[in-house]
Amino acid sequence: MNTNEIINKAKQWIKTPFDSATQNEIQELLNTDSKDLTDRFYKDLEFGTGGMRGIMGAGTNRINKYTLGKNTQGLSNYLLSTFKDKQPKVAIAFDCRHNSKSFAQSVADVFSANGIVVYLFEDLRATPELSYAVRELDCDAGIVLTASHNPPEYNGYKVYFNDGGQIIPPQDGAIVDEINKVKFEDIKFEANNALIHLIGEEIDKKFAVEAVANSTSKETKNRDQLKIVFTSLHGTSITMVPRALELAGFTDVHIVEEQREPNGDFPTVASPNPEEPAALKMATDLADKIGADIVIGTDPDCDRLGIAVRNLENELVLLNGNQTFAVLVDALLKKWKQEGRINGKQFVGSTIVSTPMIDVLANSYGVATKVGLTGFKWIAKMIREAEGTEEFIGGGEESFGFMVGDFVRDKDAVSSTLLACEIAAIAKNNGSSIYADLLQLYKDHGFYKEHLISVVKKGVEGAQEIQQMMVDMRNSPITEMHGEKVKYLFDYETSVCKDLITGEETVIDLPKSNVLIYQTTEGTRMAARPSGTEPKIKFYFSVHTGLNDVADAKQVEAALDQKIQSIIKECKLN
Repeated sequence: MNTNEIINKAKQWIKTPFDSATQNEIQELLNTDSKDLTDRFYKDLEFGTGGMRGIMGAGTNRINKYTLGKNTQGLSNYLLSTFKDKQPKVAIAFDCRHNSKSFAQSVADVFSANGIVVYLFEDLRATPELSYAVRELDCDAGIVLTASHNPPEYNGYKVYFNDGGQIIPPQDGAIVDEINKVKFEDIKFEANNALIHLIGEEIDKKFAVEAVANSTSKETKNRDQLKIVFTSLHGTSITMVPRALELAGFTDVHIVEEQREPNGDFPTVASPNPEEPAALKMATDLADKIGADIVIGTDPDCDRLGIAVRNLENELVLLNGNQTFAVLVDALLKKWKQEGRINGKQFVGSTIVSTPMIDVLANSYGVATKVGLTGFKWIAKMIREAEGTEEFIGGGEESFGFMVGDFVRDKDAVSSTLLACEIAAIAKNNGSSIYADLLQLYKDHGFYKEHLISVVKKGVEGAQEIQQMMVDMRNSPITEMHGEKVKYLFDYETSVCKDLITGEETVIDLPKSNVLIYQTTEGTRMAARPSGTEPKIKFYFSVHTGLNDVADAKQVEAALDQKIQSIIKECKLN
């Protein structure tokens, strides 16, 4: 889009139907010839793997009342045409971010103006509770206003369907088609308040009970002796996690008070992302001070969690997402096996960029692993398609998300926190620890080591650079990594897996996605994936080897780390 097109597009925002505040904001940018104007209008916000997410402000490439209204009007039109024999119902939740509450109210207004019944949470709530509420209230869709762990200037809009999972094909495409038909002047903002019902405590109680039932066992003793440090990182988890822990019998819980209060500025952290050790520093400092056994931190909308545990030297270490995934899924598999519930009709869910260790681990219990694209909506799809024929045990992905059972159809830091603490309590009862149990898993199934790097490329030029990087990697494939020949190139955009040694091609039976995965003859993997919600491209690395003795774990891990760094250097990504 050239400069004149951008200016003409922006000028549409300085007249009706846009309000005076919006008009003034855009006029100021036009008057000052601001470069920011281009970024606000060079494209429209689109649905990515996590819905629609972006910086707040006026413009088509921003989160605001009108871009949210346009999406909601399109979704309303879709629901009314899809569910013609009844009055559609929608549940809405929101997080701690700036404007989330007002955005949620605006979205509720539009739905109600279209004759749709709305169940709006009275105040901020965890995202997994929204997924639960969609099914509990027999809704046809759900919305949560959140930008997860993004910086404070971001907000977002995630859409769920009637199974409690985020929208997938063909619903997503049909909804986008309806959205694209909507003009800003078509949005119905005049609320029908009689159709908007506030919800809260009743759903909270049911959700907490279900979370405890799915994540803990009545057999486990001494939960009150597990010393836990918890931080909500200024987010929504403070509304549910402490409550669920207490209900489960974990009473020795110490909350990081400086981070207890929900705050969209996230004042005590550079980023409210539990994937980053710095975000949990206050929590680990408190844990060291009081001698805690485990540290849990969640992101602002409470769907991801970071876990710190004590290693063999009694030092706190932060598990990465794949390690957490392995520990949690192993605990569930062990529980199902002990209860005699594994009969060949169960499965766990994983993703194409998560550790291959999950498949090896699940297979050792006689359980299948289903692998989907990145994002829990694909795991929810697995569950929906398997209902009545197969049972879902649990699932996760490398980005610190996990799902315990299927009562929630999205990643859930509430249930995952309970399960992690349950594992820690059992290990402590047995004179062990989560870390020692993880090392035993490596000894039994192979030492898998993963690493992620993100390359940020902002603005129009950045988007073009990312696109070109993917083009180059497709057209000029890497042929060797750390002395190992690359055998397979999985191209999920073309749905083709090519054997780079023999030239043989096979079809990938998954929806198309802009992801490339290189795999060597030794099983070393590198994936490249542009983010669907942020201006970055992510590179995922996975290497593995055997571990003969737990005592050798440090040396083996160091060698695997060195191998990853060598590959990063070879690919000129550092």
